[in-house]
Amino acid sequence: MKEQGQADVIVIGAGVVGLSAAIAAQARGLSVVVLDREGPAAGASAGNAGAFAFTDILPLASPGILMKAPKWLLDPLGPLTVPPSYALQIAPWMFRFWRACAPGRVAASTKAQTALMDLSKAELEPFLQQTGTLPMLRKEGNLQVYESEAELKASLPGWKARAEHGIEFRHMKVEEMAVIQPGLAPRFTHGTFTPGWYSIADPKLFTLALADHFRAMGGVIERAGVTALRPVADRVEIQTDDGGTRRAAKVVLSAGAFSHKIAKSLGESIPLETERGYNTTLPADAFDLRTQVTFGGHGFVVTRLSTGIRVGGAVELGGLKLPPNFRRSEAMLKKAQAFLPGLKPQGGEQWMGFRPSMPDSLPAIGRARATPSVIFAFGHGHLGLTQSAGTARIVADLLTDQAPAIDLASFSPQRF
Repeated sequence: MKEQGQADVIVIGAGVVGLSAAIAAQARGLSVVVLDREGPAAGASAGNAGAFAFTDILPLASPGILMKAPKWLLDPLGPLTVPPSYALQIAPWMFRFWRACAPGRVAASTKAQTALMDLSKAELEPFLQQTGTLPMLRKEGNLQVYESEAELKASLPGWKARAEHGIEFRHMKVEEMAVIQPGLAPRFTHGTFTPGWYSIADPKLFTLALADHFRAMGGVIERAGVTALRPVADRVEIQTDDGGTRRAAKVVLSAGAFSHKIAKSLGESIPLETERGYNTTLPADAFDLRTQVTFGGHGFVVTRLSTGIRVGGAVELGGLKLPPNFRRSEAMLKKAQAFLPGLKPQGGEQWMGFRPSMPDSLPAIGRARATPSVIFAFGHGHLGLTQSAGTARIVADLLTDQAPAIDLASFSPQRF
Protein backbone atom coordinates (compact mmCIF):
# COMPACT_ATOMS: atom_id res chain seq x y z
CA MET A 1 0.00 0.00 0.00
CA LYS A 2 1.50 3.34 -1.01
CA GLU A 3 1.55 6.35 1.28
CA GLN A 4 1.46 9.92 0.07
CA GLY A 5 2.43 13.22 1.66
CA GLN A 6 1.45 14.55 5.06
CA ALA A 7 -0.12 17.87 6.08
CA ASP A 8 -1.19 19.60 9.28
CA VAL A 9 -4.82 19.20 8.21
CA ILE A 10 -6.61 17.20 5.57
CA VAL A 11 -10.13 18.33 4.76
CA ILE A 12 -12.36 15.71 3.14
CA GLY A 13 -14.82 17.47 0.86
CA ALA A 14 -14.42 20.32 -1.64
CA GLY A 15 -17.91 21.74 -1.34
CA VAL A 16 -18.59 25.15 0.11
CA VAL A 17 -18.37 23.98 3.75
CA GLY A 18 -15.18 21.99 3.26
CA LEU A 19 -13.39 24.70 1.28
CA SER A 20 -14.50 27.40 3.73
CA ALA A 21 -13.11 25.31 6.61
CA ALA A 22 -9.89 24.72 4.68
CA ILE A 23 -9.43 28.46 4.09
CA ALA A 24 -10.16 29.25 7.75
CA ALA A 25 -7.59 26.65 8.86
CA GLN A 26 -5.09 28.01 6.36
CA ALA A 27 -5.58 31.49 7.80
CA ARG A 28 -4.53 30.12 11.22
CA GLY A 29 -1.16 29.13 9.77
CA LEU A 30 -1.90 25.45 9.13
CA SER A 31 -0.87 23.57 6.01
CA VAL A 32 -4.01 22.12 4.43
CA VAL A 33 -4.81 19.54 1.75
CA VAL A 34 -8.37 19.04 0.50
CA LEU A 35 -9.50 15.67 -0.86
CA ASP A 36 -12.66 15.21 -2.86
CA ARG A 37 -13.97 12.30 -4.89
CA GLU A 38 -14.93 14.57 -7.82
CA GLY A 39 -13.25 17.92 -7.24
CA PRO A 40 -14.46 21.39 -6.16
CA ALA A 41 -18.16 22.31 -6.40
CA ALA A 42 -19.21 18.93 -7.79
CA GLY A 43 -22.13 18.31 -5.42
CA ALA A 44 -24.84 20.35 -3.72
CA SER A 45 -22.60 23.42 -3.70
CA ALA A 46 -23.02 23.66 -7.49
CA GLY A 47 -26.78 23.66 -7.85
CA ASN A 48 -28.33 25.19 -4.75
CA ALA A 49 -30.52 28.27 -4.73
CA GLY A 50 -27.63 30.57 -3.85
CA ALA A 51 -29.22 31.95 -0.68
CA PHE A 52 -27.69 32.98 2.63
CA ALA A 53 -30.92 32.24 4.45
CA PHE A 54 -30.01 33.69 7.84
CA THR A 55 -33.68 34.18 8.70
CA ASP A 56 -34.42 30.48 8.17
CA ILE A 57 -33.98 29.53 11.83
CA LEU A 58 -36.95 27.18 12.15
CA PRO A 59 -36.08 23.49 11.76
CA LEU A 60 -37.70 21.43 9.03
CA ALA A 61 -38.66 19.01 11.81
CA SER A 62 -41.62 20.83 13.39
CA PRO A 63 -45.30 20.31 14.26
CA GLY A 64 -46.26 22.35 11.18
CA ILE A 65 -44.48 19.92 8.89
CA LEU A 66 -46.19 17.00 10.60
CA MET A 67 -49.53 18.57 9.71
CA LYS A 68 -48.59 19.15 6.07
CA ALA A 69 -46.58 15.98 5.47
CA PRO A 70 -49.46 13.50 4.93
CA LYS A 71 -50.94 15.62 2.14
CA TRP A 72 -47.54 16.28 0.58
CA LEU A 73 -46.49 12.63 0.71
CA LEU A 74 -49.56 11.62 -1.29
CA ASP A 75 -48.26 13.69 -4.21
CA PRO A 76 -45.22 11.95 -5.79
CA LEU A 77 -44.19 15.28 -7.34
CA GLY A 78 -45.04 17.44 -4.33
CA PRO A 79 -42.85 19.40 -1.88
CA LEU A 80 -41.98 16.31 0.21
CA THR A 81 -41.80 12.76 -1.01
CA VAL A 82 -40.28 9.41 -0.13
CA PRO A 83 -39.99 6.97 -3.06
CA PRO A 84 -41.75 3.71 -2.11
CA SER A 85 -38.60 1.72 -2.84
CA TYR A 86 -36.74 3.72 -0.18
CA ALA A 87 -39.44 3.91 2.51
CA LEU A 88 -38.26 0.95 4.60
CA GLN A 89 -34.64 2.05 4.55
CA ILE A 90 -35.44 5.56 5.73
CA ALA A 91 -37.88 4.50 8.47
CA PRO A 92 -35.38 4.84 11.38
CA TRP A 93 -34.45 8.36 10.22
CA MET A 94 -38.13 9.29 9.89
CA PHE A 95 -38.74 8.10 13.45
CA ARG A 96 -35.98 10.40 14.70
CA PHE A 97 -37.44 13.20 12.58
CA TRP A 98 -40.85 12.63 14.19
CA ARG A 99 -39.29 12.79 17.67
CA ALA A 100 -37.51 16.03 16.75
CA CYS A 101 -40.92 17.60 15.99
CA ALA A 102 -41.83 17.71 19.70
CA PRO A 103 -42.32 21.35 20.82
CA GLY A 104 -39.51 21.25 23.38
CA ARG A 105 -37.05 19.86 20.87
CA VAL A 106 -38.13 22.38 18.24
CA ALA A 107 -37.47 25.21 20.71
CA ALA A 108 -34.00 23.86 21.50
CA SER A 109 -33.19 23.34 17.81
CA THR A 110 -34.38 26.85 16.96
CA LYS A 111 -32.16 28.34 19.67
CA ALA A 112 -29.14 26.40 18.43
CA GLN A 113 -29.88 27.17 14.79
CA THR A 114 -30.19 30.87 15.59
CA ALA A 115 -26.78 30.88 17.29
CA LEU A 116 -25.16 29.31 14.24
CA MET A 117 -27.01 31.68 11.91
CA ASP A 118 -25.91 34.73 13.90
CA LEU A 119 -22.30 33.55 13.86
CA SER A 120 -22.46 32.74 10.16
CA LYS A 121 -23.87 36.15 9.29
CA ALA A 122 -21.20 37.90 11.38
CA GLU A 123 -18.43 35.88 9.73
CA LEU A 124 -19.72 36.09 6.16
CA GLU A 125 -18.61 39.48 4.89
CA PRO A 126 -15.12 39.34 6.48
CA PHE A 127 -14.72 35.89 4.91
CA LEU A 128 -15.85 37.15 1.51
CA GLN A 129 -13.50 40.11 1.82
CA GLN A 130 -10.62 37.79 2.72
CA THR A 131 -11.26 35.53 -0.26
CA GLY A 132 -11.91 38.29 -2.80
CA THR A 133 -15.50 37.20 -3.35
CA LEU A 134 -17.33 40.10 -1.71
CA PRO A 135 -18.51 41.49 -5.10
CA MET A 136 -20.53 38.29 -5.54
CA LEU A 137 -22.73 39.07 -2.53
CA ARG A 138 -26.27 40.36 -3.13
CA LYS A 139 -28.66 41.82 -0.59
CA GLU A 140 -32.00 41.60 -2.37
CA GLY A 141 -34.13 39.98 0.34
CA ASN A 142 -36.74 37.26 0.06
CA LEU A 143 -40.48 37.45 -0.56
CA GLN A 144 -42.53 34.59 0.88
CA VAL A 145 -45.94 34.56 -0.80
CA TYR A 146 -49.30 33.19 0.34
CA GLU A 147 -52.50 32.36 -1.50
CA SER A 148 -54.89 33.54 1.23
CA GLU A 149 -55.10 35.40 4.51
CA ALA A 150 -55.64 32.04 6.19
CA GLU A 151 -52.32 30.77 4.84
CA LEU A 152 -50.57 33.90 6.14
CA LYS A 153 -52.18 33.48 9.56
CA ALA A 154 -51.02 29.86 9.68
CA SER A 155 -47.45 31.10 9.24
CA LEU A 156 -47.59 33.68 12.03
CA PRO A 157 -46.22 31.47 14.84
CA GLY A 158 -43.07 31.00 12.78
CA TRP A 159 -42.75 34.73 12.22
CA LYS A 160 -43.33 35.33 15.93
CA ALA A 161 -40.39 33.02 16.68
CA ARG A 162 -38.23 34.95 14.22
CA ALA A 163 -39.28 38.27 15.77
CA GLU A 164 -38.22 36.97 19.19
CA HIS A 165 -34.77 36.38 17.74
CA GLY A 166 -34.53 39.88 16.28
CA ILE A 167 -35.19 39.02 12.63
CA GLU A 168 -36.62 41.87 10.59
CA PHE A 169 -39.60 41.26 8.30
CA ARG A 170 -42.82 42.88 7.22
CA HIS A 171 -46.14 41.42 6.09
CA MET A 172 -47.75 42.97 3.05
CA LYS A 173 -50.64 42.78 0.62
CA VAL A 174 -50.78 42.76 -3.16
CA GLU A 175 -49.94 46.43 -3.76
CA GLU A 176 -46.76 46.35 -1.65
CA MET A 177 -45.73 42.99 -3.07
CA ALA A 178 -45.99 44.35 -6.60
CA VAL A 179 -43.50 47.12 -5.79
CA ILE A 180 -40.90 44.58 -4.62
CA GLN A 181 -41.67 41.95 -7.25
CA PRO A 182 -43.93 42.78 -10.19
CA GLY A 183 -45.50 40.00 -12.20
CA LEU A 184 -46.85 37.70 -9.49
CA ALA A 185 -50.06 35.85 -10.28
CA PRO A 186 -53.14 37.39 -8.60
CA ARG A 187 -53.70 34.15 -6.64
CA PHE A 188 -51.00 35.41 -4.23
CA THR A 189 -52.82 37.83 -1.96
CA HIS A 190 -50.35 38.21 0.90
CA GLY A 191 -46.63 38.06 1.43
CA THR A 192 -43.81 38.52 3.92
CA PHE A 193 -40.58 40.26 2.96
CA THR A 194 -37.32 39.61 4.82
CA PRO A 195 -34.62 42.13 3.82
CA GLY A 196 -31.90 40.27 5.75
CA TRP A 197 -31.95 37.39 3.28
CA TYR A 198 -28.78 37.57 1.19
CA SER A 199 -27.69 35.60 -1.87
CA ILE A 200 -24.59 34.88 -3.94
CA ALA A 201 -24.27 35.64 -7.64
CA ASP A 202 -23.83 31.96 -8.47
CA PRO A 203 -23.09 29.20 -5.93
CA LYS A 204 -20.93 27.10 -8.24
CA LEU A 205 -18.81 30.03 -9.36
CA PHE A 206 -18.49 31.13 -5.74
CA THR A 207 -17.28 27.70 -4.62
CA LEU A 208 -14.82 27.52 -7.51
CA ALA A 209 -13.54 30.99 -6.53
CA LEU A 210 -12.94 29.69 -3.00
CA ALA A 211 -10.96 26.81 -4.48
CA ASP A 212 -8.87 29.25 -6.50
CA HIS A 213 -8.17 31.38 -3.43
CA PHE A 214 -7.24 28.33 -1.38
CA ARG A 215 -4.74 27.21 -4.03
CA ALA A 216 -3.34 30.73 -4.41
CA MET A 217 -2.58 30.74 -0.67
CA GLY A 218 -0.63 27.49 -0.97
CA GLY A 219 -3.38 24.94 -0.47
CA VAL A 220 -3.57 21.68 -2.39
CA ILE A 221 -6.73 20.05 -3.75
CA GLU A 222 -6.51 16.40 -4.82
CA ARG A 223 -9.12 14.20 -6.42
CA ALA A 224 -9.48 11.09 -4.27
CA GLY A 225 -12.36 9.13 -2.81
CA VAL A 226 -11.97 8.47 0.90
CA THR A 227 -13.06 5.07 2.16
CA ALA A 228 -11.96 5.02 5.82
CA LEU A 229 -10.24 6.87 8.65
CA ARG A 230 -7.99 5.31 11.26
CA PRO A 231 -6.20 6.88 14.26
CA VAL A 232 -2.50 6.01 14.12
CA ALA A 233 -0.30 7.17 17.00
CA ASP A 234 -0.55 10.96 17.01
CA ARG A 235 -1.96 11.21 13.50
CA VAL A 236 -4.94 10.15 11.41
CA GLU A 237 -4.57 7.79 8.48
CA ILE A 238 -6.86 8.27 5.51
CA GLN A 239 -7.51 5.33 3.20
CA THR A 240 -8.52 6.14 -0.36
CA ASP A 241 -10.28 4.19 -3.06
CA ASP A 242 -7.09 3.88 -5.11
CA GLY A 243 -5.51 1.78 -2.36
CA GLY A 244 -3.38 4.65 -1.12
CA THR A 245 -3.08 6.29 2.27
CA ARG A 246 -2.45 9.79 3.51
CA ARG A 247 -1.73 11.02 7.01
CA ALA A 248 -2.32 14.29 8.80
CA ALA A 249 -2.20 15.57 12.33
CA LYS A 250 -5.90 16.43 12.06
CA VAL A 251 -8.74 15.65 9.68
CA VAL A 252 -11.94 17.57 8.94
CA LEU A 253 -14.75 15.41 7.56
CA SER A 254 -17.02 17.53 5.42
CA ALA A 255 -17.99 15.19 2.60
CA GLY A 256 -21.65 16.16 2.38
CA ALA A 257 -24.12 13.33 1.92
CA PHE A 258 -21.29 10.76 1.93
CA SER A 259 -19.91 11.82 5.32
CA HIS A 260 -21.68 9.25 7.48
CA LYS A 261 -20.25 6.39 5.42
CA ILE A 262 -16.72 7.60 6.17
CA ALA A 263 -17.56 8.30 9.84
CA LYS A 264 -18.71 4.70 10.18
CA SER A 265 -15.10 3.57 9.81
CA LEU A 266 -14.44 5.27 13.17
CA GLY A 267 -17.33 3.41 14.80
CA GLU A 268 -19.72 6.37 14.54
CA SER A 269 -23.35 5.74 13.62
CA ILE A 270 -24.70 9.09 12.48
CA PRO A 271 -28.26 9.34 11.11
CA LEU A 272 -27.49 11.33 7.99
CA GLU A 273 -29.94 11.12 5.12
CA THR A 274 -29.98 12.45 1.59
CA GLU A 275 -32.40 15.26 0.86
CA ARG A 276 -32.36 15.21 -2.92
CA GLY A 277 -32.97 18.66 -4.38
CA TYR A 278 -34.09 19.43 -7.93
CA ASN A 279 -34.03 22.56 -10.04
CA THR A 280 -34.12 24.03 -13.51
CA THR A 281 -31.91 26.98 -14.43
CA LEU A 282 -33.41 29.14 -17.16
CA PRO A 283 -31.66 31.85 -19.22
CA ALA A 284 -31.13 35.16 -17.45
CA ASP A 285 -33.87 36.89 -19.45
CA ALA A 286 -36.52 34.31 -18.52
CA PHE A 287 -38.14 36.71 -16.04
CA ASP A 288 -37.60 40.12 -14.46
CA LEU A 289 -36.81 38.76 -11.00
CA ARG A 290 -35.87 41.37 -8.39
CA THR A 291 -35.82 39.34 -5.18
CA GLN A 292 -35.85 35.67 -4.33
CA VAL A 293 -39.46 34.47 -4.21
CA THR A 294 -40.45 31.56 -1.97
CA PHE A 295 -43.61 29.61 -2.72
CA GLY A 296 -43.69 27.96 0.69
CA GLY A 297 -46.96 26.17 0.23
CA HIS A 298 -45.46 24.43 -2.79
CA GLY A 299 -41.94 23.90 -1.45
CA PHE A 300 -39.81 25.75 -3.99
CA VAL A 301 -38.11 29.08 -4.70
CA VAL A 302 -37.24 31.16 -7.75
CA THR A 303 -33.83 32.83 -7.59
CA ARG A 304 -31.99 35.32 -9.81
CA LEU A 305 -28.38 34.26 -10.38
CA SER A 306 -25.73 35.86 -12.55
CA THR A 307 -26.00 32.76 -14.75
CA GLY A 308 -29.80 32.58 -15.01
CA ILE A 309 -33.11 32.18 -13.23
CA ARG A 310 -33.18 29.08 -11.01
CA VAL A 311 -36.45 27.34 -10.14
CA GLY A 312 -35.92 24.68 -7.53
CA GLY A 313 -36.37 23.17 -4.11
CA ALA A 314 -38.62 20.45 -2.72
CA VAL A 315 -37.48 17.48 -0.64
CA GLU A 316 -37.11 13.96 -1.94
CA LEU A 317 -35.78 11.62 0.73
CA GLY A 318 -34.41 8.99 -1.61
CA GLY A 319 -30.82 8.19 -0.68
CA LEU A 320 -27.75 8.18 -2.91
CA LYS A 321 -28.46 5.36 -5.35
CA LEU A 322 -31.89 5.92 -6.92
CA PRO A 323 -31.81 7.59 -10.36
CA PRO A 324 -32.99 11.22 -10.59
CA ASN A 325 -36.69 11.80 -11.10
CA PHE A 326 -36.62 14.94 -13.24
CA ARG A 327 -40.39 14.98 -13.39
CA ARG A 328 -40.00 16.84 -10.07
CA SER A 329 -38.05 19.61 -11.82
CA GLU A 330 -40.68 19.72 -14.55
CA ALA A 331 -43.51 19.95 -12.01
CA MET A 332 -41.87 22.92 -10.25
CA LEU A 333 -41.22 24.67 -13.55
CA LYS A 334 -44.84 24.20 -14.60
CA LYS A 335 -46.01 25.72 -11.32
CA ALA A 336 -43.55 28.59 -11.70
CA GLN A 337 -45.10 29.39 -15.08
CA ALA A 338 -48.51 29.62 -13.45
CA PHE A 339 -47.24 31.64 -10.48
CA LEU A 340 -45.13 34.03 -12.59
CA PRO A 341 -47.19 34.40 -15.79
CA GLY A 342 -44.44 36.20 -17.69
CA LEU A 343 -41.85 33.46 -17.09
CA LYS A 344 -40.31 32.03 -20.26
CA PRO A 345 -39.73 28.30 -19.63
CA GLN A 346 -37.58 27.53 -22.66
CA GLY A 347 -33.86 26.70 -22.64
CA GLY A 348 -33.63 25.38 -19.08
CA GLU A 349 -30.97 23.05 -17.65
CA GLN A 350 -32.10 20.46 -15.08
CA TRP A 351 -30.09 19.40 -12.04
CA MET A 352 -30.37 17.10 -9.04
CA GLY A 353 -28.08 17.14 -6.03
CA PHE A 354 -27.67 15.54 -2.60
CA ARG A 355 -28.25 17.67 0.49
CA PRO A 356 -26.89 16.00 3.68
CA SER A 357 -29.69 16.17 6.25
CA MET A 358 -29.98 15.32 9.93
CA PRO A 359 -33.33 14.47 11.57
CA ASP A 360 -33.39 17.61 13.74
CA SER A 361 -32.20 19.97 10.97
CA LEU A 362 -28.95 20.75 12.82
CA PRO A 363 -25.56 19.86 11.35
CA ALA A 364 -23.05 17.59 13.04
CA ILE A 365 -20.17 19.78 14.17
CA GLY A 366 -17.66 18.48 16.71
CA ARG A 367 -14.97 15.92 17.40
CA ALA A 368 -15.20 12.22 16.66
CA ARG A 369 -15.62 9.88 19.60
CA ALA A 370 -12.67 7.72 18.55
CA THR A 371 -10.15 10.55 18.35
CA PRO A 372 -10.19 14.32 18.96
CA SER A 373 -8.02 14.68 15.87
CA VAL A 374 -11.02 14.14 13.57
CA ILE A 375 -13.54 16.97 13.39
CA PHE A 376 -16.96 16.47 11.82
CA ALA A 377 -18.59 19.34 9.92
CA PHE A 378 -21.48 18.06 7.80
CA GLY A 379 -25.25 17.59 7.69
CA HIS A 380 -26.32 21.18 6.99
CA GLY A 381 -29.26 20.13 4.81
CA HIS A 382 -30.29 23.00 2.56
CA LEU A 383 -28.30 25.50 4.68
CA GLY A 384 -24.73 24.57 3.76
CA LEU A 385 -23.99 27.80 1.90
CA THR A 386 -25.77 29.84 4.57
CA GLN A 387 -23.79 28.34 7.45
CA SER A 388 -20.47 27.83 5.69
CA ALA A 389 -18.59 30.81 7.11
CA GLY A 390 -19.81 30.17 10.66
CA THR A 391 -18.96 26.48 10.43
CA ALA A 392 -15.51 27.36 9.10
CA ARG A 393 -14.88 29.61 12.10
CA ILE A 394 -15.90 26.81 14.49
CA VAL A 395 -13.73 24.25 12.71
CA ALA A 396 -10.72 26.58 12.81
CA ASP A 397 -11.28 27.10 16.55
CA LEU A 398 -11.39 23.33 17.14
CA LEU A 399 -8.30 22.73 15.01
CA THR A 400 -6.32 25.27 17.03
CA ASP A 401 -7.74 24.16 20.40
CA GLN A 402 -9.58 27.40 21.03
CA ALA A 403 -13.00 27.67 22.64
CA PRO A 404 -15.66 27.53 19.91
CA ALA A 405 -17.53 30.75 19.24
CA ILE A 406 -20.87 29.11 20.18
CA ASP A 407 -22.03 26.24 22.37
CA LEU A 408 -21.70 23.05 20.32
CA ALA A 409 -23.72 20.73 22.56
CA SER A 410 -26.76 20.78 20.25
CA PHE A 411 -24.55 20.05 17.25
CA SER A 412 -22.73 17.10 18.79
CA PRO A 413 -22.25 14.28 16.26
CA GLN A 414 -23.03 11.87 19.09
CA ARG A 415 -26.35 13.45 20.14
CA PHE A 416 -28.57 10.71 18.73
